Amino acid sequence: MIRPHTSPQPTPAATLPLTLWGEVAEPLSLTVADLRAGWERRRAEVVFDCATAGPRHHTFAGPLLREVVAAVRPRFDPARRKERSRFPLAVSGGEGHHTVLSWAEIDADFGDAPVLLATRMDDREPDGAGPRLVVPSDRCGARYVSAVTGVRNGRHLLGGTPPSEA
Repeated sequence: MIRPHTSPQPTPAATLPLTLWGEVAEPLSLTVADLRAGWERRRAEVVFDCATAGPRHHTFAGPLLREVVAAVRPRFDPARRKERSRFPLAVSGGEGHHTVLSWAEIDADFGDAPVLLATRMDDREPDGAGPRLVVPSDRCGARYVSAVTGVRNGRHLLGGTPPSEA
């Protein structure tokens, strides 16, 4: 019997894991359901200026990014403030959107920014999308990353010789 060829169905982003990796004790993959069940949900009412549509008003809810990333135990000595300030967080999401934050920006001893991995927007679940990075202190929404699929924690090393130009 010949079966008709069928293409695999795309996986909804909400079922794709968010992977926390890099300089961490143990990488971890989480779903939206894991984020909802494993951490306290925080709310943020935000207004950001969209370049094409003007001001946008939204309410987001989800866990704090710093609490989720802390679960994978970033490889720095938490007692050494200067060491913590050298760790960036590179966030990847749907449609190739990426952004970078610093650990110091979200650390309670430094910027204490309440950055969320939102699992709800305007009291609705995202339409098939994974969590959204929400930076409530930003005036524009350029660092709001939809359908977050990865957060890489890693040290930024300064010094040394820059690579030569070819």
